[in-house]
Amino acid sequence: MESIDKLPHQKGRTILVTGANSGLGYETTLALVKKGAKVIMACRSLSKADIAKEKIQQHVPNADLAVMEIDLSSLQSVRKFAKDYQRTYDTLDVLINNAGVMAPPFSKTEDGFELQLGANYLGHFLLTGLLLDTIVKTPQSRVVTLSSLVHKDGKINFDDLQSENKYDAMKAYAQSKLACLLFAFELQRRLEKAGNHQTISTASHPGIADTELSRNMPKVIYYLAKYTIAPFFTHAPSEGAKPTLLAAIGEAKGGEYFGPTGFKEMKGKAGKATASDVSKDENLAKKLWEVSEKLVGFSYL
Repeated sequence: MESIDKLPHQKGRTILVTGANSGLGYETTLALVKKGAKVIMACRSLSKADIAKEKIQQHVPNADLAVMEIDLSSLQSVRKFAKDYQRTYDTLDVLINNAGVMAPPFSKTEDGFELQLGANYLGHFLLTGLLLDTIVKTPQSRVVTLSSLVHKDGKINFDDLQSENKYDAMKAYAQSKLACLLFAFELQRRLEKAGNHQTISTASHPGIADTELSRNMPKVIYYLAKYTIAPFFTHAPSEGAKPTLLAAIGEAKGGEYFGPTGFKEMKGKAGKATASDVSKDENLAKKLWEVSEKLVGFSYL
């Protein structure tokens, strides 16, 4: 990927990043304000978001940042956020569906969804739909959805979508990240079909970045990996954010997927990534979309 410095300036553009207070979301936000964008930091914890905002402003004193509260695991919170956003802003140049949780113990959201499917995918599915009118009326707008390398191990289990019969934390994570990629590709197809050619849907994955997402790993394994094999296979969150920046403000076409281009896409220079055949299955994507609309109680496109 060309250096961040060579990506186009973003002054006058509004970009929304979910989960902007830590890890990939923080690094994405920092890079975007350096390019002159106004960034809406959509975070579950306002106190953590305020700390992150202050930290970014120490690096970029003129950073144009706004903090807004959203809990992606709550459909009510997502609906309130969308209303608040549209009451305050009338454009949205880029929506970056970044926030996520990885491999927690089994739990359900207030809406009865398995936490990872709810927070990583269904919350973003609803958020995108609720903000879509604002996005498509903004020229040259984009929706960027974060997936993961593990989407390749994912399977959409419609018979037990919420993992109630059997829960495997990593399998549920892989399912949620496959769902995100299926969604990104299907969103592009539906935008084209609806004639919304000014708006594109892209996707990205960070490779293996050393972020807070690993917090649910057993501590012994985490620290052993961190100081032994991890440096060979992981990179810093600032590097992991680069594929998302490419998808959000670089040269990109609708339906393109970006990630690191090094060994097995775990780290390395950002560029085009490899999506699994399953993620490109149009019939599967259509079924998932229709099921998702019923689950969140909102239909679009």
